Amino acid sequence: MKRIAIVNQRYGLEVNGGSEYYTRLIAEHLNRHYDVEILTTAALDYNTWKNHYPKGIQNINGVKVRRFLVKRQRKMLRFRVVSKLTGILSKLGIYLDDWWIREQGPYTPDLIRYIKKYKSRYDIFIFVTYLYYTTAKGLPEVQEKAVLIPTAHDEPYIYFPFYRKVFCRPKGILFLTEEEKAFVQDCFHNETVANDVIGVGIDIPDELKETERKKKAVNSFRDKYHIDGEYLIYAGRVDVGKKCDEMFAFFQKYKKLYKSDTIQLVIIGKSMLEIPDHPDIHYLGFVSEEEKYAAIAGAKYLWLPSLYESLSIALLEGMALGTPGIVNGNCAVLRGHAQKSGGAAFYQNENEFLQCMKRLGAITETAYEKLQRKAEQYVEENYCWDVVEEKLKKILG
Repeated sequence: MKRIAIVNQRYGLEVNGGSEYYTRLIAEHLNRHYDVEILTTAALDYNTWKNHYPKGIQNINGVKVRRFLVKRQRKMLRFRVVSKLTGILSKLGIYLDDWWIREQGPYTPDLIRYIKKYKSRYDIFIFVTYLYYTTAKGLPEVQEKAVLIPTAHDEPYIYFPFYRKVFCRPKGILFLTEEEKAFVQDCFHNETVANDVIGVGIDIPDELKETERKKKAVNSFRDKYHIDGEYLIYAGRVDVGKKCDEMFAFFQKYKKLYKSDTIQLVIIGKSMLEIPDHPDIHYLGFVSEEEKYAAIAGAKYLWLPSLYESLSIALLEGMALGTPGIVNGNCAVLRGHAQKSGGAAFYQNENEFLQCMKRLGAITETAYEKLQRKAEQYVEENYCWDVVEEKLKKILG
């Protein structure tokens, strides 16, 4: 049985992040066919990279996880200064590659030393997310047996010259969407690297596939958190990088203009922002997986305000549960999901959001049910684990 090491900057049931959650999903599915081991850090908080978990080996849902300590916490002010300098000086042909990637973190030299020393133990290394120290320094050490899942999008850092070796040297690249593939190949002209678009399989709990049990789960969630009436839901990390500040501003503007609309906004996930004090905004914090699915299933729409997404599992999970989306159309991936599925609406500015909300709030029950069916069908046809696993096995061998 082939041994596969999957490298990601954070890993754990408590980790609140898209690429980290994606890593856990593929690790648990690949573990059925390969001997999978996770190489990761002891960090939980991506802002500081402070060590949270103990160093060493543990088992999470049947997957072996090997953790390494982060040697230096990240100071955000220092990181912003270094990022600014790196961007300015790179335009002049002066590169601060090593300094910037150490500040980006998580700075885990022991993990890189382990990869170098024990690379012969593993047949394949899968690096998930291009951005962090763990990939930038780890992938070049094992490039001949490395597969990259970049989770890339159009952000300033990807244009730093030293990322060329990350995108042009691996054995293969696995993209999450056609939009991500087009963007990366336009940036790096790396079409000769073996690649495929694999997406992700979307699983929802069995109890939410049956109407009466779904209603019971949703009602239980509503009762526990005292949520009455219709609501939008945002599920994920609550911070500026996800455009949550814009989300709060848009929602409050809508409520001010359309006072008769009783729709609320429910937020679940770890917050890096101060939540506005508004009677129709409910911040629930981190909830269990069961409660997360019930919360999404009970929502009228799932809102994704983010500009930078390479897939968005949250949106796909919502669509699988019959919850149509409202997404930021300035993100090519989210706009693509909306246009291809017909089960989500998109906006590109505040005015378009306000009009979108007004339009969706006025649709008939029959039209809403049509939206739901399109959303569910899109996920059923395009995001099946059987297809994803076959694509993974094809490139992993």
